Amino acid sequence: MNQENWRAVTPQYSQYDEILKQFSTLEPVDFLGIQPRLSQSLKTFSSLKGFTRALIINSIDNVFYRNLIKQALESQISDNAVSVTESLSAKALLGSYMCNDEGQITTFNEGLLHKANGGYLIIPVNLILANPVSWQALKTVLLGEACSPINVNPQKIAKEEPSQSFDVKVIIVGDRDQISDLECIEPELYNGLALYTEIENELTLNESTITSYLGYISWLLKSYALPDLTFDALHRLMVAGARYTEDQDYMPIEALWYLSLFQEAMLTSDGSNLTESDLDTAINQKYFRESYLPERAIADITEGQVVIETDGEIVGQVNGLTVIDVPGHPLSYGEPARISCVIHFGDGDISDVERKAELGGNLHAKGMMIMQAFVSSALQLDEPLPYSASVVFEQSYCEVDGDSATLAELCSFVSALSEYPINQQVAVTGAVDQFGRVQAVGGLNEKIESFYHVCKHQGLTGHQGVILPKTNLKHLSLKQEVVDSIKNDEFHIWSVSTVDEAIPLIMGKPFRGDDEESVISKIAQRIENFERHEQHPHGIVDRIKNWFS
Repeated sequence: MNQENWRAVTPQYSQYDEILKQFSTLEPVDFLGIQPRLSQSLKTFSSLKGFTRALIINSIDNVFYRNLIKQALESQISDNAVSVTESLSAKALLGSYMCNDEGQITTFNEGLLHKANGGYLIIPVNLILANPVSWQALKTVLLGEACSPINVNPQKIAKEEPSQSFDVKVIIVGDRDQISDLECIEPELYNGLALYTEIENELTLNESTITSYLGYISWLLKSYALPDLTFDALHRLMVAGARYTEDQDYMPIEALWYLSLFQEAMLTSDGSNLTESDLDTAINQKYFRESYLPERAIADITEGQVVIETDGEIVGQVNGLTVIDVPGHPLSYGEPARISCVIHFGDGDISDVERKAELGGNLHAKGMMIMQAFVSSALQLDEPLPYSASVVFEQSYCEVDGDSATLAELCSFVSALSEYPINQQVAVTGAVDQFGRVQAVGGLNEKIESFYHVCKHQGLTGHQGVILPKTNLKHLSLKQEVVDSIKNDEFHIWSVSTVDEAIPLIMGKPFRGDDEESVISKIAQRIENFERHEQHPHGIVDRIKNWFS
């Protein structure tokens, strides 16, 4: 029930085999050819007249991409010069001059605007943010007004201050956060002053785009004098691309990502072709360089410092899955988390320990409230639960955020309420809405692989695996070791769309229905028994006996 085979957990691109075999004969597609929004924007921008003389481009912030933009613009215009600057100040922008004692200009140094006059100037957003005074001068130029160069010796004033207007179009390049900061300096940025476009980092992969994608790879190889890719290497590259984008239907088109991978793969190649083995070696070596923290996290579990159980059954305890992001570390990695819930008499409140300890973020708190609302709705309660609950991430010492643990927390909660145990061989991830639908979450590959490695160390039983949202299947691109284990029926993936599908997999009981063994029926029986005891209170001795029994 709901179990997925190995083909579902790794990208399958055999439908493109015929085109892949023709890779060496495909027409190269350059940077501009794979960026239709940028192409249309540059064409429109170069044709515009009037006050719209700036183009804002959301792009990865480095000189490599700014030079690609320069080359793309030069391919669309003929006579106009295109300049790129990596430094900016009012003096460098406007030029400077010096006067003698009589007020005559003796020295004049042209600025960037003089050199780019009649053409285009490409500027990083960061330079404008670091020199906000320069923006005011640049804005004046963009509006068609005259500007004066900087007098480097203010003690000597020119009789006639030089002034000039410029016919310059400016392209401002930076990432989304930097552009947001620029908007704070200039709130009216898009009110007739500038256009906006983006450099796309991903391409939808389908029958109509596969040729363009492969042509782009071909262009990269030819432009940077790299060896060709074999048929198997193309398949391996696409699987790596799907893992990078976290989506089997999208391929990255970030030039530097490909170049860094190809150049490292060249270290083991024969110089004429890059093979699947070469790419595998490069990918594995990159992971090895970056894997100290994730391996230490798994070691803490396998050495017993962090308790994660992968066998047996326990009431109110479930294996959740988390993704860890450490500042200053390039790799996000997965880590299983033991989530537990205990029940006690109370007013129906679910105590989120993470939130109360100020270790839970807003999204985590939202997920907890949604989970509580769903359970109350499923129980069809006329009044609050007579029980209160305490839910916690055990042995968690940093902030927890996101709603990806909502399904796991719900499982631990209904297990504690019903006293049905949870199978510890299964880990759970997924968000839940108020109707019990299980929704997609992020970091699936890292989450699954981390639980697999713990299970492998503690002993694969053949019944271990992960429950995840069905809508997340398209995001899977698991490492070959895990795929092989799934293929050999040693590890499993179950995809679910609703809570009603998830509960039987992890607890062995239906969530609701007329069956008295269902989880909801069991919870209702406990509530009914509690209310019966409340109507016929016992003495203190009997109450203590009942409590311990």
